Amino acid sequence: MLPAVPSSPPPVALPDLAPLPGKQTGAEVTKLCGLMQRLLAPDGCPWDREQTLETLVPYLVEETYEVVDALASGNADDHREELGDLLLQIVFQSELRFAEGKFGIDDVARAIVAKLVRRHPHVFGDVVAKDAGDVLANWAKLKAAEKAEKGKHGALDGIPRSAPALLRATRAGEKAGAVGFDWTDADGPRAKIDEELRELDEARRGGDRAQMQRELGDLLFSTVNLARRMGLDAEQALRDSTDRFARRFGHVERTLAEQGRAVADASPDEQERLWQAAKRAEGLE
Repeated sequence: MLPAVPSSPPPVALPDLAPLPGKQTGAEVTKLCGLMQRLLAPDGCPWDREQTLETLVPYLVEETYEVVDALASGNADDHREELGDLLLQIVFQSELRFAEGKFGIDDVARAIVAKLVRRHPHVFGDVVAKDAGDVLANWAKLKAAEKAEKGKHGALDGIPRSAPALLRATRAGEKAGAVGFDWTDADGPRAKIDEELRELDEARRGGDRAQMQRELGDLLFSTVNLARRMGLDAEQALRDSTDRFARRFGHVERTLAEQGRAVADASPDEQERLWQAAKRAEGLE
């Protein structure tokens, strides 16, 4: 017999949140829950029954990025499929927690509903928000109050350490800036990039790898700060740059392969000519 799930905290007063006419209700999600419970039953799937919260982490991360890729592709069918794979991970982990007597999928949904109602007092309460800026300001205050209740008082508390490094650096700069610790404009981090480059060069000349690692990190962090102050997305910028590199390198590979040669067979000058040809093919000089 499964252990009893502890009683949840008293629910917040919620408005009528029945689905609107003509909208989907989420009823099909219950079938996914039932399927997951069947797979985890004693006579269910041996592989699923062997999984733990720890073994599922790589799948959760992979499925999240596959959703992002599907969004970028613009293919709605792929997007639907990948969202389903991600939803499976949420249901899977919820069932494992339920088996521990911690919480279940209903508790997950109940908690996020309560949180969203609480953080939208301009919709469900009497707070006035004139525009999106007011909404974000109120959201930040409410989130800070919730963190304080949990004993988290630092401005950077809550940024996931496992987040992609560029995203984590961006969020750190944003949150520090929100409490007044920031460059006044983009000139500050731009000058900092020059300073960090000089320090990286000095560390490189000294041959201290630990120091080089630190200075490289400082350089990257300063670059992220410059992007943030310029209103640019460092994560997306690097993705785009990597995509361009992959396309151009593919051009170099294909051109040499047509000649029966590998990339290593071409001289640096020839590789550079092919690279520039790939840029011209994209309309970039």
